[in-house]
Amino acid sequence: MSITSQEFKEATARAKALKASTPSATSARFDRKSGNIIVTLSSGVGIFFSPKDAQGLEDGTPAQLSDIEISPSGFGLHFPKLDADLYVPAILEGFLGSRKWMAARLGAEGGKARTTAKASAARANGALGGRPRKHAAQ
Repeated sequence: MSITSQEFKEATARAKALKASTPSATSARFDRKSGNIIVTLSSGVGIFFSPKDAQGLEDGTPAQLSDIEISPSGFGLHFPKLDADLYVPAILEGFLGSRKWMAARLGAEGGKARTTAKASAARANGALGGRPRKHAAQ
């Protein structure tokens, strides 16, 4: 699939606008002491996050997390030893993975919740015999 020169010009204009309005990464490193990824932005602000909260990094070892490449635009962080990528503008918005991955993480956390209401509902459901069995569609 090829793109037209007009599409290329439009994409270049969008990239310029993004570069002008969004900080990009100027450095990135894994801090072994804190266990965090630390990113310095073109604005001079630094951000950090736990690899356990980022898609593709959650099972990384310190040696794998220490190798970080910044894309030429400064908008991408690549972890070659994990074959994982993160998008800096998304990180700035609080997204450390795809929507599907983030939703699964949030759902898993919600399922772990321990509240009196949840415990009471589970006991009541268990007293009724628990969840009904699923029957194969006929």
